[in-house]
Amino acid sequence: DEDSGAPLVGTTVPEPPPVSPPPISPPSSGGNQAPESTGPGSGGTGQGARDGLSGEDQSGQGASSTGRETGGVAQSGPETARFRERTVYFVKIDTDGTILRTAVTRRLAVSDSPMLDALGALLSGPDAGERGLITLIPQGTRILSATVRGSTAYISFNEDFQFNTNGADGYTAQLRQVVWTVTEFSNIKDVQILIEGRRIDYLGESIWIGSPVSRDML
Repeated sequence: DEDSGAPLVGTTVPEPPPVSPPPISPPSSGGNQAPESTGPGSGGTGQGARDGLSGEDQSGQGASSTGRETGGVAQSGPETARFRERTVYFVKIDTDGTILRTAVTRRLAVSDSPMLDALGALLSGPDAGERGLITLIPQGTRILSATVRGSTAYISFNEDFQFNTNGADGYTAQLRQVVWTVTEFSNIKDVQILIEGRRIDYLGESIWIGSPVSRDML
């Protein structure tokens, strides 16, 4: 007789082993773009402004946050944190007094707030071994909030940012440091500077910041 494939009476058909679903890997972060998750706007960005940090406004010396970050570094548990090189801009004074913009590289831990991390490195100033480099961002400057909307970063500083003792050249240099550092991220084209969350027209008496500032404006 041909085997019909039906089990014989009195026999036991073993159940197939359970199949476990494949593990799901979490998405990686730390690309060369500032993330654009939905978050509250600040300083005229309006509701629905896309936050370039971690979905919430960030506060502190450019290295603290109110989201999932601690000290500006993503919590990665016992695993060794990953790192990525970021470019920040300081200045040097040439022998004839010319202020020269100078790019330096910082190796920063990958986090959900790469723009804030880069700004934190900028506000920390040059390392001791980087002889000849200085920052013209006024001492005591802090970041109160930072968001991204479209291709514009909105960064609110405390009042110390608007007091530079080096005159118009100093104001221009500090603005360049911020704008060039932030626009290293490919999705950011310009920067709106805010003071205490408010838009003002000028740094000092003549440096325009009443609208977003791009590299080619400086």
